[in-house]
Amino acid sequence: MFFPKVCEACNRALADNELIICTQCRHDLPVTNFHFDNTDTVKKVVYGRVKLELATALLHFSKKGAVQQLLHNLKYRGHQHISGFFGRWLGAELKTIDAYNEIEIVIPVPLYKTKLRQRGYNQVEQFGKAIAKALNADYNDTVLIKTKSTKTKVFEGRISRWNDDGAVFAISEDVALRGKHILLVDDIITTGATAEACATELLKIDNIKLSLATMAIAD
Repeated sequence: MFFPKVCEACNRALADNELIICTQCRHDLPVTNFHFDNTDTVKKVVYGRVKLELATALLHFSKKGAVQQLLHNLKYRGHQHISGFFGRWLGAELKTIDAYNEIEIVIPVPLYKTKLRQRGYNQVEQFGKAIAKALNADYNDTVLIKTKSTKTKVFEGRISRWNDDGAVFAISEDVALRGKHILLVDDIITTGATAEACATELLKIDNIKLSLATMAIAD
């Protein structure tokens, strides 16, 4: 009564039939349609470094845009429900595409343990779980771990990020993943360094196929 629910993108009060974001913002959000158009834009970000079977992003990200506002609310203001909202949205779309229905396991990009304690949640968790549910796949957030903390360097060059970060991810166990088609999920792909580092570790597992899905891709 005293604190009406507001749109996570524009802060206007939501109508009774609206959830998370208002109808106008939902209509205006810059969807990519990469998975429908068979566009290889996400693959090109890591081209020549790791092999991806499939790759997509739900939305385009630009500075000071609505998508930045949504991701900021998700990561820094505790609005974890945005993660599930994006996951249900993208999951419903991927479910209609035969190639994505071959995915067997969904794995989120992990947070370092101190960051996880500070934030209280991995912002990709509900996104990944919703996609896994839509694709009738398993969700596994224990096999891929982050071994040291790194600072966010969103717009730094990919090569320098790779050299600075070194090997910051590792595999805890791989028996259950051998021969599987894995979908790695993250919030945003910018230079591709994080996806690249995670993929490099996951592709050490015998005979797997690896795909990638993110909430957004930086323009």
